[in-house]
Amino acid sequence: MTRNRWILALIAILAVGAGGYLAYDNVLRGDDVAPLALSTPAPNAAATTDPSAATATDGASADPSAAADGAVAGSWTVTDGSEAGYRVREQLANLPAESDAVGRTTDVTGNITIVEAGDGAQLTAGDIAIDTTTIASDESRRDNRLRTEGLQTEQFPTATFTLTAPVDVPAAALTGTAADLTLVGNLTLHGVTKSVQIPAQAVLANGQVQVAGSLTFPLSDFQITAPNVGGFILSIADEGALEFRVVFAKA
Repeated sequence: MTRNRWILALIAILAVGAGGYLAYDNVLRGDDVAPLALSTPAPNAAATTDPSAATATDGASADPSAAADGAVAGSWTVTDGSEAGYRVREQLANLPAESDAVGRTTDVTGNITIVEAGDGAQLTAGDIAIDTTTIASDESRRDNRLRTEGLQTEQFPTATFTLTAPVDVPAAALTGTAADLTLVGNLTLHGVTKSVQIPAQAVLANGQVQVAGSLTFPLSDFQITAPNVGGFILSIADEGALEFRVVFAKA
């Protein structure tokens, strides 16, 4: 190959690399978004005027009266403040993403059933549904691509979780202190159903039950493949995370 041809070949390679980087940088650069966690509800009047009222830890304000006289037992329905979505680390070829890509939706529905159990309570049933078609990130082009690639939301518009084993809720969670628990159930995502165990936290505060957690899993478990951007393969390390914060009100 002549010197001029070597130069032309080098220019072509650099152009391809630059094009790939621009596709990555302009279309699928990550977001800087904190993980979903228990929120801090506004204190009610009793908590505001009573200086001895308990204060919750881990971001929740206590309302001990909410659980008095068995108020926690019964059916609870998803209400405002609920949010769910995905988090993935994006990478084009060997170019690292600056942060994770995060997409979320507030279109979460469902209900849970709680019964009294000694000093605490037990979560005996639960069904949650997420409308994946309304999941949005900070980049509409990424969202549009996920309609037919990756999550393929046009083909699989709903993700669901169904509890399959009862969960003990510590007494502390009923008085405004966030408590760790594990949710065991069937997760259906991208048309695939898997039995999973999701680490989470729960708390009863100001008359609402909050549950927040995150599950990291290999994308291949749910037959999800990375999107293709302009002919370049986008790598997301074959791992993604489902994040959620679900708020329930007494039905």
